[in-house]
Amino acid sequence: MSQWSEQRRHDHYYKEAKKQGYRARSSFKLIQIHNRYGVFRPNDVVIDLGASPGGWSQIAADYARLIVAVDIESMQPIDKVVFVKGDITEPETINKIRNYAPRANVVLSDASPDISGHYTMDQAKSVWLCENALKIARETLIEGGVFLCKIFEESLAMLNLIIRHDHWLYQIPT
Repeated sequence: MSQWSEQRRHDHYYKEAKKQGYRARSSFKLIQIHNRYGVFRPNDVVIDLGASPGGWSQIAADYARLIVAVDIESMQPIDKVVFVKGDITEPETINKIRNYAPRANVVLSDASPDISGHYTMDQAKSVWLCENALKIARETLIEGGVFLCKIFEESLAMLNLIIRHDHWLYQIPT
């Protein structure tokens, strides 16, 4: 068993997620963010980028009427969730998303790059994924919609420089 797998097995949120039937420990973070900022409203249409294994989609499904979950990895079905297998950086995937949700109230991104162990490269990949998620948000979000994107904390300074002019960034502390 890898060191990461061993650490995860002993993690409080990992254990609690399994106990409560959540697919990922990140479900708790989304619950906290929603409780504080009111991300979801009844009858929302949500696009969940980097969705597998489905932890954020599970939470969104408690509030929204439709979730379009997108990932390069497969995901087990969830009620009210349409799954699109594809790469969020590819136009074909974006077209598939638009087929199900031409407009959305919420765009979530929990997308994470494959970690190489090279700090600078991993940071750049994290920013690149967030930029692609922001592109999808710009194309699909209704006025007043919510864009919530996970990015490596160290990358936040770079991201601020990239999207500062749009006034979209509201930093939520971890």
